[in-house]
Amino acid sequence: MSEETKNVEATAEAKPQAKKDKKPAQRRAPAKKKNQGSMDVELEERVVAVNRVAKVMKGGRRFSFSALMIVGDRKGRVGFGLGKAKEVPEAIRKATQAAQKSMISVPVEGGTIPHQVIGAFDAGRILFKPAAEGTGVKAAGACRSILELAGIKDVLTKSQRGNNPHNIVKATFDALKQLRSVEEVAKARGKDAKGLRIKG
Repeated sequence: MSEETKNVEATAEAKPQAKKDKKPAQRRAPAKKKNQGSMDVELEERVVAVNRVAKVMKGGRRFSFSALMIVGDRKGRVGFGLGKAKEVPEAIRKATQAAQKSMISVPVEGGTIPHQVIGAFDAGRILFKPAAEGTGVKAAGACRSILELAGIKDVLTKSQRGNNPHNIVKATFDALKQLRSVEEVAKARGKDAKGLRIKG
C-alpha cells in the first residue's frame, strides 16, 4: 500500500506543475488591450440642427429625424456629420460617428487663422479674416461652434449669403480646408519660413 500512496502523491504533485506551466500564456493576452485603449481621444460634441422628416406612404406619413453634429478637440481638429434615424438619440449617435470619421486639421497660429479666406457651398458663402488677440470669435450659429471646437479664439466672419445651417457648415469647412500655414507655404516655395509672412 505504501507504493500506491507514493504513486498517488507523485500524480498529485505533477498536476500543479502542469497548471503552473499554463499561467504565463494566460497572462500575455490582456497586454494587447492596453494598446487599443490608448487610441481614444477626448472630443467635444455639439448639435447644430435636428429636423423632422416626413415620408408619405400608402398608409400615411412616416416620420424620422436627421441630426447635424460638429465634433472637435479644440486643438486644430474638427469634423461634421449628418445622421438619420427613427429616433433623435440614434440620429445624433450616427451623426457623431460620421463627424469623427471626417475630421480635418486646421492650422491655428496665435489663436487665429493664418490668412483671409472665403468659403462657399451651394447658396452659402462666408468670409473669414484673422483678428488680433482679445477680439474673440465674431461669428454666430453653426459657424461659431465649428471655430470654437477647432481651437480658434480670435477671428472675424461675415456670412455673405444664405442662412441654411447645412450650407453654412459646408461653406465653413470649405474655407478651413483652404487655410495653409506659413510652414506649408514656405515648403511649397522652397524658402525659409522665417522670411515669409502671409498677407491677410
